Amino acid sequence: MEAVLTAAVELLDEAGESALTFRALAARLGTGVGSIYWYVTSKDDLLDRATDHVLAGVLTAVEGQTGSDDPIADLRMMAVTLFDAIVDRPWLAAYFMRNTDVQGNSLLLYEKLGRETLRLDLTPKQRFHAVSAVVGVVVGTAADLGQEPPEEVLSGAVDRDEFLDRYAATWRAADPVQFPFVRAIADEFAGHDDREQFLAALDLTLAGLRLQAGG
Repeated sequence: MEAVLTAAVELLDEAGESALTFRALAARLGTGVGSIYWYVTSKDDLLDRATDHVLAGVLTAVEGQTGSDDPIADLRMMAVTLFDAIVDRPWLAAYFMRNTDVQGNSLLLYEKLGRETLRLDLTPKQRFHAVSAVVGVVVGTAADLGQEPPEEVLSGAVDRDEFLDRYAATWRAADPVQFPFVRAIADEFAGHDDREQFLAALDLTLAGLRLQAGG
């Protein structure tokens, strides 16, 4: 199973979900397709188990990141670790916590995030909403960043900054009555740092959680 999952993750890392077929996996392992069915029942099962395999490493990474006097700071460190893992492996976003019956590590990571909220003065519903919000910011933002760039950026015809500048220029020229906000943030959009944008969204979420917990 370890060899199957390691090879599956390699294929996913190289070219995403479309590259992970039983034929390709069998070729990578130097075995027949039929032998893979000894370990997994379907492609969905394989994807869930490959996700769980990767999340074992994320769990190891967050061990030792908790235990400070500030549960929200600990929650932030774990969230950033998960974000970085998904940015490195964009395919991970689609399968995180999809099937916790199979993804034991996914559930353990969710538990570790939620355990920090047990140290705060919150109701069960508030805790549930808090962790849902943090996971949503992490997974949603990482998934957005993991989208394949436009062909002209992939081909090298333009770089990322040139691509963003083109839109920023359009936004600056927009009707000031109809698009006052878009015009106001055009300069910030041009050349913005994606990770900085994620951290700002995460910190806004956690600041709201801190207020809800009484400061």
